[in-house]
Order: sequence, then structure tokens, then C-alpha cells
Amino acid sequence: MPTFVVSIRLPETFDEEFISLIPQHRAFINQLLSEKIVEVYAISSDRSRGWVTMHGDDAAAVQAVVEQFPLFHHLQGVEIDELFIFDSAASRFPHISLN
Repeated sequence: MPTFVVSIRLPETFDEEFISLIPQHRAFINQLLSEKIVEVYAISSDRSRGWVTMHGDDAAAVQAVVEQFPLFHHLQGVEIDELFIFDSAASRFPHISLN
């Protein structure tokens, strides 16, 4: 299944509605992580941007999942790019210890 990176732009200020949706959003992301739909979820330290690496049949399928994010309507922008190569230490076999 293809892998995509979703780049999101968060609002400059977080209003009460946005803040109230964060627990629901995190629960949804955690569900997607446990289902292996989302591989990586990251937010920049200044909380202005985020990146989600996820699997989907195509960009439209990924967009459909992103539109289910509880915070989706508050996002200032969403870009979806299909990756040609996605390699990470987390996806490799663990080192074997002979001890």
C-alpha cells in the first residue's frame, strides 16, 4: 500500500473550540496509529505545522481520512504527497543480542 506524508498548517491562535477538540483528535490519531494507518505523527515545537505519515490506496483515500480528523475544519492548509521512499529505524528488525 502506498505511503503518503500529510503536511498540515495549524491556526496561529488556538481558540476554546480548538483546544476542546484536542483530546478527541489525539484519541483518533492513536486509533489510526494502532491500526497501522498512521506511521508517524509530529507537530513542530512552535505548534504551527504538523506532519502525518500514513498509508492509503491513493491520495483521495488519505484525504478522506484526514477530513475525519476532529481538528480538520480548524486547519489552515493540508498538503498530501505520495512518497517514493519511506525508510525509518522504527520499521527495521530489532538488533539481535546474543546475551
